[in-house]
Amino acid sequence: MTSTTRLRVENRPVAPAVLGLGDTAPRLSWQVTDAPDGWRQAGYEIEIERGDHSAVHAADSGEQLFVAWPDAPLASLERAVVRVRARGEDGGWAQWSDAVTIEAGLLAPEDWQARFISPTTLGGILTPAPLLTTTWDLPADIVAARLHVTAHGLYEVSINGRRVGDEYLAPGWTSYDHRLRYQTHDVTELLRSGANDVAALLGNGWYRGRLTWGDRRAVYGDRLALLAQLEVTTADGARHVLGTDDTWRAHTSRVLADDIYDGCTTDLRITEPLGDDAVEVVDADLSLLVAPDGPPVRVTQVVASQSMWRSPSGALLVDFGQNVVGWVRLRVRAESGREVVVTQAEVLEHDELGIRPLRSAKATDTYHLAGAGDEVLEPTFTFHGFRYARIDGVAEAEIVSVEAVVIHSDMERTGWFDSSHDLLNRLHENVVWGMRGNFVDVPTDCPQRDERLGWTGDIQVFTPTAEFLYDATGFLRSWLRDLEADQFDDGGVPIVVPNVLGGMVATAWGDAAAIVPTVLHERSGDVAVLARQLPSMRRWVEYLDKAAGDDGVWSGGFQFGDWLDPTAPPDEPARAKADPDVVATAHVYRSADFTARAAAIVGDAETEAYARSVADRALAGFRRDFVTPGGRILSDAQTVYAMALVFDLLETEDQRAAAAARLADLVRTSGFRISTGFVGTPLVTDALADAGHVETAYRLLLQTGCPSWLYPVTMGATTIWERWDSMLPDGTINPGEMTSFNHYALGAVADWLHRTVAGLAPREPGYRRIRIAPRPGGGLSHASARHLSPFGEIQVGWRRDGDSVLVSASVPPGVTAEVDLPGVSAKVGSGRHEWRVEWPEPEHGSPATVRDLMDDPVRWPAFVEGALAVPLKGMVTVRDEATVADRVKAHLDDPVDVLVDAFTLGGSDGGREELAALVERIKA
Repeated sequence: MTSTTRLRVENRPVAPAVLGLGDTAPRLSWQVTDAPDGWRQAGYEIEIERGDHSAVHAADSGEQLFVAWPDAPLASLERAVVRVRARGEDGGWAQWSDAVTIEAGLLAPEDWQARFISPTTLGGILTPAPLLTTTWDLPADIVAARLHVTAHGLYEVSINGRRVGDEYLAPGWTSYDHRLRYQTHDVTELLRSGANDVAALLGNGWYRGRLTWGDRRAVYGDRLALLAQLEVTTADGARHVLGTDDTWRAHTSRVLADDIYDGCTTDLRITEPLGDDAVEVVDADLSLLVAPDGPPVRVTQVVASQSMWRSPSGALLVDFGQNVVGWVRLRVRAESGREVVVTQAEVLEHDELGIRPLRSAKATDTYHLAGAGDEVLEPTFTFHGFRYARIDGVAEAEIVSVEAVVIHSDMERTGWFDSSHDLLNRLHENVVWGMRGNFVDVPTDCPQRDERLGWTGDIQVFTPTAEFLYDATGFLRSWLRDLEADQFDDGGVPIVVPNVLGGMVATAWGDAAAIVPTVLHERSGDVAVLARQLPSMRRWVEYLDKAAGDDGVWSGGFQFGDWLDPTAPPDEPARAKADPDVVATAHVYRSADFTARAAAIVGDAETEAYARSVADRALAGFRRDFVTPGGRILSDAQTVYAMALVFDLLETEDQRAAAAARLADLVRTSGFRISTGFVGTPLVTDALADAGHVETAYRLLLQTGCPSWLYPVTMGATTIWERWDSMLPDGTINPGEMTSFNHYALGAVADWLHRTVAGLAPREPGYRRIRIAPRPGGGLSHASARHLSPFGEIQVGWRRDGDSVLVSASVPPGVTAEVDLPGVSAKVGSGRHEWRVEWPEPEHGSPATVRDLMDDPVRWPAFVEGALAVPLKGMVTVRDEATVADRVKAHLDDPVDVLVDAFTLGGSDGGREELAALVERIKA
């Protein structure tokens, strides 16, 4: 029977209760399941119960996403029970959804009776974590109890010895000077009549711990503080409010040191709080308190150790088989006073723990054992990025078990990919793990070294992938509010958000202000995210307008450019092939164009006209200063062509065709190795495939030589690396000072796997309309993608069967699919669909030109292998496919016989006869 399901409130996860809501008029979304093929919604009813009042609100509408709250706004702490049912175009009603309980949080500063408190003398910098305690006397007949809590620093609260909630690193990291989240917990089951013991442990976290490089601490403040307010309702309807005040006491805990970068030191011999100190109320702006938009950080998985052994130096090492983010949970049995030290790192080097990439971060947890039988060792208020751990202080026989506890913001998984190519599947899994490890409350660059910052450039390229893999909309909406809060007075956007690096601004990084909201709207269907961020988007465009000037061209000044182009020196990652002015001007256009489109959707005609004028000037300037009539682009690098094609910066179809052909040639002559950095990598496969060079895109995608997407996979990577060669082929770590083995940016190619390899792409916001257009290639025999869209699960896949391909799709109610296949151009509604189309594999006859040879996935590798085996003499040196390809780059249009002269410089010896014989074999 047709059912209305997955009723959601704003961007909160599906749940029977949504507590602490910060919206007075929360929007509702739902899905319809088990409906007949082609079913479409024509109306709905929303039932809302508020106290003794119940009302049903009906509408004739097909809208299912972010439907406006139909009732009066909620008041602070007000409770409502909501359910919905949809009506089909045939007039039949779907079943009612499950009811969802909604409770507003504390919506105004005056709703807080509690005050921030801080220890008077304990809990200073570089001292043990303070424990704040009190006893709350409560009446009998408690029917509901909510604890609203936050901190300057991090907090963990317990009531009557039981932990409150399952969140970690709360209240999370926001731009604390502008926004501080508070959390709401249902603590009804933890309370009892009479005395209730309450304890809150405070940690340094991002507020007061180390941030960025060196020994920089207390960026936001030097005092830890707690704010907690308990709201209790008894059976007689009475409301009882208790909160933090100056009657609380402070103590020293057994957490002797805690820091996100350096780790935690715990003395398990301390079983009771030490000392007794007063607390005092501290000034704080309660208007900064906000309810969360996204999910909290939770433990999402526990990974068992795969092996344990002694290194050549005698160190006890553990391998968890997967690079994860979290901490090591160690269970040991040893005598009291023993010091156990656990050091975490991502890789091994020379069969020892590779800690150099951590830079100054210690990533070490230390424990002083109590000796009370089996002891579980886990740190507090820290996390690490690691696959391996070194354990000092205990022998193997004293270890009962060792596990990796995995944490990240607890977003719902929404996207999957599979293919016939095992390395490609592992690459996609590495992208997933990279996202998990770097979505720890803030979208960070890396989770292990002395950095872990919200770099704007990384997330602007990765957002499409993130939004497919997980429901990240609430998470990123929250981050965008911090971006706006930290935006400079002149409209410039910091390179990291929250901003702890000062006043630096760069295009492609700051463009997150326009690109991230655009992608969130596209993938979620939430227009409000555009409306909310449009002022920030406009301010960024105003900054770009001033920087580019009247001619629309950004020239000179600091830029990251195509960061980490693989040809850049290890210690100069900004020295890319792509001209930084070309990169900057292209992004002036892109941000202004996106802002103009957002303004049109929102209905801001003045902003639309202004942003369009900035975009038009940048486009004219780009074409005038950087593009030749024949389609060549200044600096002649893969990234500049990819940008020009994907951003639609070229004026004529002839220029587009020429630029695409040049890009394909640059890929060929690189030996089908990647030659792009952060800017070009998300674009290059789209630029090739959309221009008809699909097989070239696949050759680039499936390359395993260094640098390439699959090279790290062949080296055992289980996450995405920061550098294409973070680990060198000989197993040593890249000599650059900046090297991470968990850095999601270069994994942005996964979005192309979803949209083009599998063929599942959004065409209208929220996947209301999708495009089914797989492009089989690369010798793959099958590929598929699955996505839990706002309307329901979408599946698209294909399987090769000789010269034909069978394409299948599952489309949920409310979604229309446009089908683009050879000989098929159609629109279909919900249901299961299949199409069999003639789609023969590309045929490669005897190559007429060198380009033909390079495009042959069988003959070209054979030629490379043969050329590398020929004993060449003189000036020519060939070491691998890339150097062979570089040698022939001047001869792409020449007959293949020219290769003999190309490698022997026209001489009569040095392997000439062997090369001639090789060419003849290849031609045959």
